[in-house]
Amino acid sequence: MDLSDEELFRQRMHESYRQLAQDLHDRYNELDLVLGHWPSHTFDLIDPYEDLELQPRDAPWEEHCSHEKYDRIRKPPLLSTDAALVLRDREYGITRRKIRSKSLNALHLKFYSEQLLDYVSSLVPLLLKEKEFNLGTVNKVFASKWINESQVVMGTKCNKLLVMDVRNNNIVHIQSLKSSTESVAADCPCGIHSIAINPSGTLLATGAQNTNDVAVYELPTFDPLCVGEQAHKDWIFDMDWVDDEYLITGSRDSSLALWCVGNQCLSSKSVGELKDHGHHVILPYSTKICSNALRVRALSLMRNRQIMGVLSMNAKFHFWDVVTFQQVETINLHSKRENVCVASSEERGLFAVGSQSHVTLIDQRAQGEVKCQAIKLYHPQGVRSLSFNRSIITIGTGREGLRFYDTRMSRFICDKTGRKWLDYKVGDGWLCKDDSYRQHFDGYKYPNAVYTHCYDEYKGRLFVAGGPLPAGLYGNYAGLFH
Repeated sequence: MDLSDEELFRQRMHESYRQLAQDLHDRYNELDLVLGHWPSHTFDLIDPYEDLELQPRDAPWEEHCSHEKYDRIRKPPLLSTDAALVLRDREYGITRRKIRSKSLNALHLKFYSEQLLDYVSSLVPLLLKEKEFNLGTVNKVFASKWINESQVVMGTKCNKLLVMDVRNNNIVHIQSLKSSTESVAADCPCGIHSIAINPSGTLLATGAQNTNDVAVYELPTFDPLCVGEQAHKDWIFDMDWVDDEYLITGSRDSSLALWCVGNQCLSSKSVGELKDHGHHVILPYSTKICSNALRVRALSLMRNRQIMGVLSMNAKFHFWDVVTFQQVETINLHSKRENVCVASSEERGLFAVGSQSHVTLIDQRAQGEVKCQAIKLYHPQGVRSLSFNRSIITIGTGREGLRFYDTRMSRFICDKTGRKWLDYKVGDGWLCKDDSYRQHFDGYKYPNAVYTHCYDEYKGRLFVAGGPLPAGLYGNYAGLFH
C-alpha cells in the first residue's frame, strides 16, 4: 500500500529515532554503572512524533523519593531509549501535559545534538580505567595525537617520533626529517613539543631534526613531504593547521610563521629538493613577531570563528585574525606563573589557559570586551595539558594526574561518592636511575606529569602520556584511560 508523503516522513523519522537509540545503547552501554542508582520508569518505546502524555517530572528519578509506586520500578541493566527520554525530560522540565508534535520535534533535535552529548561527556570520566604501556627508554612524551582508531603518534623530549598501536603496544619509530645546510639549528635541542594533523587527516606536522624547523609527513604512510625552515631562530613550541594546506607555528623566539604546504605552494616556494633525503625544503609564507610577547609558548585556533589564541610566557594572551594573519588584541592573565598550555572549544567559544595554580577561561565573543574566569586548583601542582570534550575540560597536571572540570556546572567533577573531586593518578612509568638520579634524586618519589593527552574520535578513550617533572630526571609514562 502506498504511503502519503507525511506518513513516509513520519515512518523514516521514527526509524531514525530507533537507530539513534540503538547506537546510544551500543556506544554507551557502560553508563548503567552511573545511571544504576536512578529509578527508571515504565514507558514503552514512544513515537516522538505523536502527541503523548508524559509522567510528572521529578518523582520517578529523585533519589529521595519514597512513593511505593516508584519503589517497585526496576532499574534498567543498560542505557535504553527510556533513559534517553528521562534525561531529555530532566533537561527541559517536561511535566504532565500535552505536547504538540512540532514542539517535541524541536526538543528532540536539540536534545540529541547538544544536551545528550554534553551529559554523556560529563559521565565519561567516571567510567575510565587505566591501561599502562611500555615505551622503552625514551625520555618524556611532550605531544600526542590519534591518527586512527587504534594508533597514536607521539613526540618525545629526546626528539623521537613514535607510532604506537594501543591494542598490542607495538611501537614504530619514524625517522626525523633533516633540514638543508642553510638551516641554522637552535641551541640545546628540546625535542618535539607539538604534533598537528590537518582537518582532512592527510598531513601531519611536527618538529624536524632541527627543533626550530617544521617537518610535514603524508598520512597514513608517513612519507616525508617537506621541511620548513628559516622562519624561527629558537625552538618551535606549538603549531596548528588553519585548513588542509596552511599551517601556523609558534616559537620560543616570540615569532609566528605561516606555511603553505599544498601542491601549488610546494612548487612555488620550494628552494630545492634534498636528493639525499627525498623531501622538499620550503620557506615560510609569512613570519611575524608577536607584539608584547616574551616567548610564544602555545597556540590554538578556532577555525570556524577565524581566530587564534596565542599564549606567551610573560602571562599575556594574544588574539590573532587567522584570515589576515594580524594581531588584534592582547590581554593580561590573572595567573602570572608557568602559563604553559592552551586549548579551545568551537562549541563553547572558549579558550582555556593552564598555569601553575589556575585554569583561566577566556571568552572573546562579547564585542569590545574579553571576559576571563580563573578556576583555582586549590592544590597547586601546575597544569601541563588541557583539552575540551564538549562541556568538560580535561586537565593534565604536574603531580596529581588527571582532573575534570564541568563548564556548564562551574565545578570540578566529583567521584561516584560525590564527596571529593575525581582525580586519576597515572602509573609509575619508567625512570632511568643513573648516576644523576642517585646523586640528586634518590630517596624521593616523583609522580609523572601529564604533558599531553588526547581523546579519540568518539571521545570514549583518552590517551595520556608524559614523564617525571624535574628536568634532570629521564623517564616516560604512557597509558590509555578507557
